[in-house]
Amino acid sequence: MGRRKNPHPKRAVNARTVLKGEKEEPLVLCSRIPDEDDDFEANHHQIQKEEEEEEEEEITVRKGAKRKRGHECDVCEKVFRYPSYLAKHMRTHTKEKPYKCDVCEKRFRYSNGLKYHTRIHTNEKPYECDFCDKAFRDSSSLTKHMRIHTNEKPYKCDVCEKRYRYAQSLRYHMRTQH
Repeated sequence: MGRRKNPHPKRAVNARTVLKGEKEEPLVLCSRIPDEDDDFEANHHQIQKEEEEEEEEEITVRKGAKRKRGHECDVCEKVFRYPSYLAKHMRTHTKEKPYKCDVCEKRFRYSNGLKYHTRIHTNEKPYECDFCDKAFRDSSSLTKHMRIHTNEKPYKCDVCEKRYRYAQSLRYHMRTQH
């Protein structure tokens, strides 16, 4: 299978209201965390992608507006444009995982989670670095790796203004230095 290069893998997700003449307000999103038995490193990218997809599928409405335009979750009150999006979203509450890996039988809520997981077994790494021979399973890992070559340090300490390549490094700095 050919490798894909993605120099700008991050994309902005912007959900807004579509009510004419009304002030736009974003819908408050509830956060999800992986199950206790999930491996954080292996699932972090998958969960981030799933949340981005849900945000794209979600419609927002102004506070107090009638929600007849969409399909509302009875648990967290998120509103979705289509019933199928709501059904997919409900898996976050029911913990249903209908997609199963044929190799290790690990289960996933979403098909894209299974697709990403399968790369672990096949060792598929479709995201190649343009500067060296390294390749990665997901675009976010390539983006983080590229910071080594570009010397980009997007995370800044608000106290001492020291900069870091990775959010984890800044968190460690804050815990140990301030």
